[in-house]
Amino acid sequence: MTKCYHCGDDCNTTAIVFDDKDFCCNGCKTVYEIFQSNDLTYYYDLQSGPGTTPLAIEGKYDFLNSKTIAQRLIEFDNGTIQIINLYIPGIHCSSCIWVLENLKKLHPGVTNSQVDFPKKTIRITYNSELISLKELVILLARIGYEPYISLEDYDKEKSKVDRSLLYKLGVAGFAFGNIMFLSFPEYFEVGEFWLDQYKGLFRWLMFTFSLPVVFYAGSDYLISAYKGLRSGLLNIDVPIALGVLVLFIRSSYEIFFDLGSGFFDSLTGLIFFLLVGRFFQQKTYSFLSFERDYKSYFPIAVTRLGKKRKEETVQIYAIKSGDRLLIRNEELIPVDGILLTEQAQIDYSFVTGESEPVQKSSGDKVFAGGRQCNGAIEIETLKSVSQSYLTQLWSNSVFQKDKTTTFQTLTDSIGKRFTIAVLTIAAISASFWMFQDSSKVLNVFTAVLIIACPCAIALAAPFTLGNMLRIFGRKKLYLKDSSIIEQLAQIDTAIFDKTGTITTTHSSSIIYEGMELSVEEESLLKNTLRASNHPLSRSLYALLKEHNIETLDDYKEYTGKGVQGVKDKSDIKVGSADFVGYQQQSDYNSTSVHVSSNDSYKGCFVFHNNYREGVSEVFKEMGRYMDLAVISGDNAGEKTRLEKLLPKLTPLYFNQKPTDKLEFISELQANNKKVLMVGDGLNDAGALAQSNVGLAISENINVFSPACDGILDATKFKYLNNYILASKKAMKIIKLCFVLSLMYNVVGLYFAVTGQLEPVIAAILMPVSSISIVAFATLATNIIGKKLK
Repeated sequence: MTKCYHCGDDCNTTAIVFDDKDFCCNGCKTVYEIFQSNDLTYYYDLQSGPGTTPLAIEGKYDFLNSKTIAQRLIEFDNGTIQIINLYIPGIHCSSCIWVLENLKKLHPGVTNSQVDFPKKTIRITYNSELISLKELVILLARIGYEPYISLEDYDKEKSKVDRSLLYKLGVAGFAFGNIMFLSFPEYFEVGEFWLDQYKGLFRWLMFTFSLPVVFYAGSDYLISAYKGLRSGLLNIDVPIALGVLVLFIRSSYEIFFDLGSGFFDSLTGLIFFLLVGRFFQQKTYSFLSFERDYKSYFPIAVTRLGKKRKEETVQIYAIKSGDRLLIRNEELIPVDGILLTEQAQIDYSFVTGESEPVQKSSGDKVFAGGRQCNGAIEIETLKSVSQSYLTQLWSNSVFQKDKTTTFQTLTDSIGKRFTIAVLTIAAISASFWMFQDSSKVLNVFTAVLIIACPCAIALAAPFTLGNMLRIFGRKKLYLKDSSIIEQLAQIDTAIFDKTGTITTTHSSSIIYEGMELSVEEESLLKNTLRASNHPLSRSLYALLKEHNIETLDDYKEYTGKGVQGVKDKSDIKVGSADFVGYQQQSDYNSTSVHVSSNDSYKGCFVFHNNYREGVSEVFKEMGRYMDLAVISGDNAGEKTRLEKLLPKLTPLYFNQKPTDKLEFISELQANNKKVLMVGDGLNDAGALAQSNVGLAISENINVFSPACDGILDATKFKYLNNYILASKKAMKIIKLCFVLSLMYNVVGLYFAVTGQLEPVIAAILMPVSSISIVAFATLATNIIGKKLK
């Protein structure tokens, strides 16, 4: 009987032949035609029969034509660009990910699609003028990935709890207990009349109890092993599934031919204890908060306008519907709202990938994730903020870099080789006992497969890094994901920005030198600085006395140079001497910000920088094992002071543009350097993104930089070296976990190969080994956390 080329189902007598290939229905043929016309037939090279049969969907999704319903599902809508997150139960392997992330080749209306494999969701950005939501869902259904959409349950504030593991654990435990009870007469070889009379019944009851355990409670292992083998992969579930099947087939054989009671007690005990181990892992993952709730500690805040328009900085999760917010130039909009300012220019590239700014007028709706890029605006919030939405921006594909996780690769490599080794040892051991003592063959074979499962090895890295991620969060270092810890441990070069990074603007002394500013000029200067987020702008803004808040006619910010504001044909520029058109005659021994009004030079504000507490110690400690440098966009006025403050021969680079910083880091990486960039997250965005690890120092906690890999609270700057050393210790813990797990397996295999270990005992020891590795990793990282200042 022929198999369908697309889905792998039997074609029966209704096979449809197209392009010399058999299909079970027109739906599968249509999907193949779509792939073929879009040069996506490589999909079928990934594995045989990867698709699913398209269901009858005629009229099924007509409800998506309703705007009211669609708005509940769509998370972003800017008129033409829409974003939706869909749950697709059919995602199960690498080929699923591959085809779903190539949706843009299937339809020109799809601009981007990202799969979250563990959650089985896909986040799709599409042009609603080219493809509607209904057409998008139908397209997914036609290629075999029909989304699950339940409006009744589609409440994003609630997450469905998956209790399937609990149900399977309950079934396995119930059956295991009853089979053990029914096996007692066999264990003790009791010869009582009634027991002998019903021995056959007891055996058939044990067989019956085993069926739901094998085919329901243990189905995940069987399915995972089958899919792995079908894809040509030897995953860690293969030896487990093989052991289960060998036990079940052998036990069933003995029951059918009345040869004995089989090994149903070992079989059900094996699956029960495997599920106990998985349940423990699931609970521990939950405890370590791998799905981190950034509301509890993430340092993003926004400026809220209170009574009498007083500005106050608040954490964004404290924002309520109806609050009035001030969004400065280059700040992200944290929540959906209504624009109150006359005009706005919003860059939604963090959300959509489209870099062209969108013009908005007063009364228009603005969405979370947009970046205001032309002065300050005010909005009125429509709802409370969803912090998890902003964290999606941090993981947007726009900012993703190829950062290989060595330990993850090592774990996968060990798992694959380990599985091959275990199968080989099991086969050799079984062959040996076949000639020595055939009664031990089954026990030895299954015990080897069970005891040597590499689960403990696979758990070492995620549990160690996950717990360190949680500890760092409590210590106010907020990393994008756990892989950054590994990258941080490999750093051999650190580059520091100066202004706002190793200097603090909170306690700098500022002196004005030059012509006195008029009331009008000072008011325009104040309102221009109000729109900027640069550390020097914020310091000057706080220094100047209060003036009426006015909307500027024009505002521009020139990265690394300065800002310009226009009101009623009056023009003011603030920034470097060259930017305002002043030919500097003398070198200031500190940072200076120059001011010109209507192209007439007025004077400058001289900043006597105060450096952060512990700067000298940080450079001294880190300089012992890595190369250091300071690279700044400011002039060399602070050079003499920095040379006294920092270790001798520390390279200092001044008058560097943002592009210069990026190229500098790129050159270091070309020489195989692992670079850490520490900046303020504003002018340093390019350098932060280019570096192996980019850390943004957060002082005002209202600057969100998706280009960085982590945000360090400014008050913890003096402990930067401690975080790096803690990352290195975490890597040593992972290596030690590998060693302990391998030692356990060597000892366990000895007892299994020599026939001294029953399968049920092996099943008990396997989750114990996983628990011991997890416990060791958790305890060791907690000790590091307690010592971490």
